[in-house]
Amino acid sequence: MTIKSLLLAASAALLLSAPVGLSIPAAAQTTAPAATAPAPKPQVQRTPKSLECSKLADERGLKGKERKKFRSACKKGKTPSPT
Repeated sequence: MTIKSLLLAASAALLLSAPVGLSIPAAAQTTAPAATAPAPKPQVQRTPKSLECSKLADERGLKGKERKKFRSACKKGKTPSPT
């Protein structure tokens, strides 16, 4: 055996034979605080007009900013022309 392999074997034996409490530093044994889930947002009751405007936006296939603009105008009673 070479000196390198002899030292490696001795190191491994020492680590494996050490009591479990001594092999792990105290700082590593502490557990992380439990992650708290964010509070759920309260459900906002949607008006029938809002639901109707969403349905129209879905039928027209609107997404993103276009959908937002359409729904805003729709809820104010200004129904934009279909695009």
